[in-house]
Amino acid sequence: MPSPMRLSGRTAVVTGAASGIGRAIAVSLARRGCHLALADVNEAGLAETAAQVRGPGLRVSTHRLDVSDRAAVAAFPDPVGREHPGVDLLFNNAGVALGGSFEQVSDEDVEWLFDINFWGVVRMTRAFLPLLRKSDDARLVNVSSVFGLIAPPEQAAYAASKFAVRGFTEALRHELAGSSVGVSVVHPGGVATAIADSARIPAGAPADEVERRRAAFKKNLALPAAVAGETIVCGVEQRQPRILVGRDAKVLALLERLAPVSYWKVLGRMVPR
Repeated sequence: MPSPMRLSGRTAVVTGAASGIGRAIAVSLARRGCHLALADVNEAGLAETAAQVRGPGLRVSTHRLDVSDRAAVAAFPDPVGREHPGVDLLFNNAGVALGGSFEQVSDEDVEWLFDINFWGVVRMTRAFLPLLRKSDDARLVNVSSVFGLIAPPEQAAYAASKFAVRGFTEALRHELAGSSVGVSVVHPGGVATAIADSARIPAGAPADEVERRRAAFKKNLALPAAVAGETIVCGVEQRQPRILVGRDAKVLALLERLAPVSYWKVLGRMVPR
């Protein structure tokens, strides 16, 4: 069994760090003495995260970054390099949501979602993998979702993006086997973040129906973000290739393995509509 990864004195890049799971990851890393390069489009939220994690001896830098911006991501290692001597961990956490059936959502909305949820992960990985390879003990951590394990109705676009993250990450794990770069994919279940409130909805969708569905979805977002962040960082310390976050993620992962085609019928009998 491999020895745990020591995070003290390492440097981590965390995207989507202004709130939610990204902020919680940053807090858990800082608690272990890990230096941080925090990235997000929300500069005010980044400042709040930085204020929570700064401590004696820790290097903490904040960077406004839109992971859907190809040129900005390609150039991002330069400002990180001016603040930190190297990078040992990359947490590709930034993500957005899109509700509605496939027939309701537009191609433009699907492309917007993929630009962040999938291409953001790909571009960040391409930009920082050369730096990770220079580390004697590095880790690439890509955040998928429980919807990268199962695919519910009304989530065709989101599930497709998160299944893509899962496949990309698993292939990279095989490609990087034997190198100094370990790879983890994260599948959070219902974590109490603002993702439902900030989700994009189809144009013309009835407002009352949107709010009803949003409220129903938010009921499943119960796990505190701090618990999710700690679970993820503990999984990284233990070099876990797949990190399931929350009891619901563990149950759904098992159900999908037992009933890979009919799991939704099983869930329909277990959970009242």
